[in-house]
Amino acid sequence: MESNQNKSASTLMVVLAFATVYIVWGSTYFFIQKALAGFPPFLLGLFRFIAAGLIMMTWCVMKGEKIFDWPTIKTSALTGVLLLFVGNGVVIWVEQTLPSAMVAIMISSSPIWFILLDKPKWGENLNNRSTITGLLIGFVGVILLFSEHVMGAFSSIQSGSELLGLSMLVLGTISWAGGSLYSKYKPTGGSATVSTAWQMLIAGFAFIPGSLIRGEFSAMQWNNISNDAWFSVIYLIFFGSIAAYSAYVWLLKVQPSTKVSTYAYVNPVVAVLLGIFFAKESVSSIQIIGLVIILGSVVLINLDKYRKAAKPLRTAGA
Repeated sequence: MESNQNKSASTLMVVLAFATVYIVWGSTYFFIQKALAGFPPFLLGLFRFIAAGLIMMTWCVMKGEKIFDWPTIKTSALTGVLLLFVGNGVVIWVEQTLPSAMVAIMISSSPIWFILLDKPKWGENLNNRSTITGLLIGFVGVILLFSEHVMGAFSSIQSGSELLGLSMLVLGTISWAGGSLYSKYKPTGGSATVSTAWQMLIAGFAFIPGSLIRGEFSAMQWNNISNDAWFSVIYLIFFGSIAAYSAYVWLLKVQPSTKVSTYAYVNPVVAVLLGIFFAKESVSSIQIIGLVIILGSVVLINLDKYRKAAKPLRTAGA
């Protein structure tokens, strides 16, 4: 099934989907922190994903797609909880206390979990030297990218809540990789858009109990939310969720999971570049080395694909 999907996916669509996931998700670290200045974490999660899910579901209804398909809803429920409620929810929660550099480094370990959890592809992935080498080098590159912040960040961890945050990030990356693979290997008869809409809606509702327990609704002062926080939430809804997450779910269907997981390496690169161009941040020589290493790792991970694509060309030209 995967090979047929790969053939049916146009190169242009794949490139656009990767570009969306790489660039948009690279900017969401910044916008999540901005949104947290006006919204508590659980309320942010439920507002973001319920709004995005309703918009997508409305679009599906307008297109006349079948909405209530039990196999699609059942698969989407587990996928949405693992990816958006646990995986993304952990990021929202820990960004309240942990430095964004540390969060980015911990999340960048997810491609390794993709390989360890993708049992059907163990034979292919674990025997592919370029893929394994690329994944390990990419993780080193992310550490180098944030090396100037790493020592200070880790030395500042003293409280139990910060240590709990690190543990939660490990759980979040495992949940994200597991949910992604479950989505990839559990196809449904419904459309990808309907499935994604259900994932967002179910994940959004999963945030409600936590928000009620913490009293976020009663303590919320809507009049005091800044324009920056509102803009950040709107950006997360339309770009982070509807555009990028939909592209990610589609890529899982048509591309190998190891290649899709490279977003975890490229996102920090995009975040740093955005800081350089828009926030006038400086970049050090070691950060440049880290950027080059990360981009090189992505090439290594895709090297086997490049070789297969070039082989027919050489044969044709012979």
